[in-house]
Amino acid sequence: PHAGPVDSKNEAAMSELVPEPRQKPVVPMKPVGINANLLGYIGIDTIIEQMRKKTMKTGFDFNIMVVGQSGLGKSTLVNTLFKSQVSRKSSGWNREEKIPKTVEIKAIGHVIEEGGVKMKLTVIDTPGFGDQINNENCWEPIEKYINEQYEKFLKEEVNIARKKRIPDTRVHCCLYFISPTGHSLRPLDLEFMKHLSKVVNIIPVIAKADTMTLEEKTEFKQRVRKELEVNGIEFYPQKEFDEDLEDKTENDKIRQESMPFAVVGSDKEYQVNGKRVLGRKTPWGIIEVENLTHCEFALLRDFVIRTHLQDLKEVTHNIHYETYRAKRLNDNGGLPPMTVETEENHESNL
Repeated sequence: PHAGPVDSKNEAAMSELVPEPRQKPVVPMKPVGINANLLGYIGIDTIIEQMRKKTMKTGFDFNIMVVGQSGLGKSTLVNTLFKSQVSRKSSGWNREEKIPKTVEIKAIGHVIEEGGVKMKLTVIDTPGFGDQINNENCWEPIEKYINEQYEKFLKEEVNIARKKRIPDTRVHCCLYFISPTGHSLRPLDLEFMKHLSKVVNIIPVIAKADTMTLEEKTEFKQRVRKELEVNGIEFYPQKEFDEDLEDKTENDKIRQESMPFAVVGSDKEYQVNGKRVLGRKTPWGIIEVENLTHCEFALLRDFVIRTHLQDLKEVTHNIHYETYRAKRLNDNGGLPPMTVETEENHESNL
């Protein structure tokens, strides 16, 4: 008498284990142009304005690192980029200032406002890089600093009670200053970029480009590009992160023509043809920093600030930080070790 229900149970269990193959429902063809004309105004186009208002309230973060030997004009260039004294002032050589024995990391924060848009800018300087007789492994403190910022962000992210807006100290962009030798890249340049191109967006720049003739500059740029390619060094914008054909076309032009940017920095103003211009005075005239026939500073500024700033931040978050995060969580079997602080927070939350 009990056989029927048992069988039906077994059948039910079997049917759960081996689901019957279902036929895919036939999707009817959408009528062409159904959305062509809206019957009146909806207001979808206000989404952009809503996003703008939200982001304007929170403001923006941008962290830029400058790396290169002393005397290549790193501070001056950053001050020129943002048209304000955002990096430490180089007030001439000071006898008391000794060359640091190891690479130091100095972060200086500023809030810059333009047209109602506020940006919290942090300039990370690396005095002491490449200034020693033996520069072996001098990129290590820089790599350590970059990874520490990822770690800091990760720890905030995995907290049980985490902040609504995690403070972002991650390095979004690293300007690497190449000495204008006119010959080739030094082993130190290649080693640095090899090690760090995987963890940060590197933009190579040829510093003090006014020390070379136009022919020397063109030749040196081509040689640097070739050396980077031969050594398999990917600088920003990386080929594999181009999202669509438009991005690829635009970035290919930058990679093949502009990189590395040959720049001249100056925070001094001069009068040229009745106009105030940023420039460097020489015995044979004034080198105008923002004049494209004189140097590529304007191209660098447009690239870093006006066209790719948001992309630099996104590549840092979606690629470099994600790579660090995945490796860190894999190595540790899931979560970073709880610090004393996080344990206390955990107990108080319970």
